Amino acid sequence: MAKVIVFCVALMPLIWLVTDVVLGRIGPDPGQEITERLGIAAFQLLLVTLLITPLKKMTGWPGWLRHRRMLGLFAFFYAVLHVLAFLQLILGWGDLWATFTRRPYIALGAVAFLLMIPLALTSTKAMMKRMGRRWKPVHRLIYLSAIFAWLHFLWQARSDVTEMVVYGLLLLALLFIRAYWFGVSSLVPLRKSRA
Repeated sequence: MAKVIVFCVALMPLIWLVTDVVLGRIGPDPGQEITERLGIAAFQLLLVTLLITPLKKMTGWPGWLRHRRMLGLFAFFYAVLHVLAFLQLILGWGDLWATFTRRPYIALGAVAFLLMIPLALTSTKAMMKRMGRRWKPVHRLIYLSAIFAWLHFLWQARSDVTEMVVYGLLLLALLFIRAYWFGVSSLVPLRKSRA
């Protein structure tokens, strides 16, 4: 039952977005609004995924971990929709290189997205078993992905950066807590450590 609730909650940003599009409440620049909302949903779910381990450690309840994979896959799902919306509704498919060179924040977003791909591909129980001890170091790529995603949104913020500053402080707190509990090496991707 809990997994169903988590699934429905994680799906809500998409449901709200589709509802707003259907009812014409999407604003004067629909392409930009759709793209931004999908990207923010991906970033928020990335942060929630990072919050799972601290919640488990603080509450002592291991049940939090049962929802981490679903939340991470939803973050990737929204990231894929964000990229597709950007290519289809804003950029077009033929001007990628010029966009990367003219707008560096796009490159940061692309790095964040590319780092999420191996996480999604290796999220199954079969891949966990096949990779063994290598699985956990690979999945620390989530920290780099979250940092690049935050920089991506912060850099493109036009005037009010308050929301991104709040997200940045939350991300910094999560990274600090992780480093405090498990050591700085637990944040380093592809490196074995005790956590």
